[in-house]
Amino acid sequence: MLSILIPVYNFDVRPLVRELNEQAGLLDVPCEIYCLDDASAAAFKDMNRELTQLPQVRYEELSENIGRAGIRNRLAERAQYPYLIFMDCDSDLVSDDYLRSYLSLLPTKDVLCGGRVYREAPPSDPDFYFHWWYGINREQRSALERAKDPHHGFMTNNFLIPKQIFKSIQFDESIRQYGHEDTLFGLRLKEEQIDIIHLDNPLEHIGLEKKEDFLRKSKQAVDNLAVLFKRYPSLDTRLIRSWKKLDAVGLSALSRSCLLLLRPLFSKMLSGKRPQLLFFDLLKLSYFLEAVKKLDQLSDRASS
Repeated sequence: MLSILIPVYNFDVRPLVRELNEQAGLLDVPCEIYCLDDASAAAFKDMNRELTQLPQVRYEELSENIGRAGIRNRLAERAQYPYLIFMDCDSDLVSDDYLRSYLSLLPTKDVLCGGRVYREAPPSDPDFYFHWWYGINREQRSALERAKDPHHGFMTNNFLIPKQIFKSIQFDESIRQYGHEDTLFGLRLKEEQIDIIHLDNPLEHIGLEKKEDFLRKSKQAVDNLAVLFKRYPSLDTRLIRSWKKLDAVGLSALSRSCLLLLRPLFSKMLSGKRPQLLFFDLLKLSYFLEAVKKLDQLSDRASS
């Protein structure tokens, strides 16, 4: 009845899968845990191959990396059961009833989202502090908070979806650069009038990244968002809303110039024990304004 799908990339997923296997063994419905490795480094594949010895676990490897959208589509295609639980490989269970909580709401025609949490204590290594700080202040939200705008900010780290619904939507595999394939998936669900029910059934995000890596990937995600926005104008995020407000009053060009000059200040304000996330928002807005301008220039050249 349940296919638990885990795209794996350069992460030791053994502890997570073992815990899931224990929970699945206590359920009175058929389950599978399917891990598909997206061409990880050899060291991680060597570790995770141990999972083939566990009951109810399927572990397979791809020879070439197909990206965050493609790997999720492959998992869904190969899943045996009618309900799919997607989770990120850098997750940890926080409840002994994680699977049972989802199971108790079946059958359903809706998408169920369990949420994301971070450890209460900050990481001992200061290099990982900013990612943790951002997570607990921006991504760790209760079901009540998320339900206020249920399709906005959809995250793929922890959700259940009927297989038939997933087959009708899927992830856009043309998205190869990092970022916002989940935002687009949320838009598709909204357009198809598929409800998202938010639950307090979280997974803990344990794959913290060093600040410099987190900021670099954040810029990649913003650049990708600009590309997606040009293709899907109904896409809706906080950055897009900010851009629309500025563009509507003719201030996008001026804002872009001013924010570009202030980037060194924004970066400086992201240090310390209480980084000012407002300045992170402004940094990302600066990236977005710049990315939109470049795309507009490319479009103008192509049409001339």
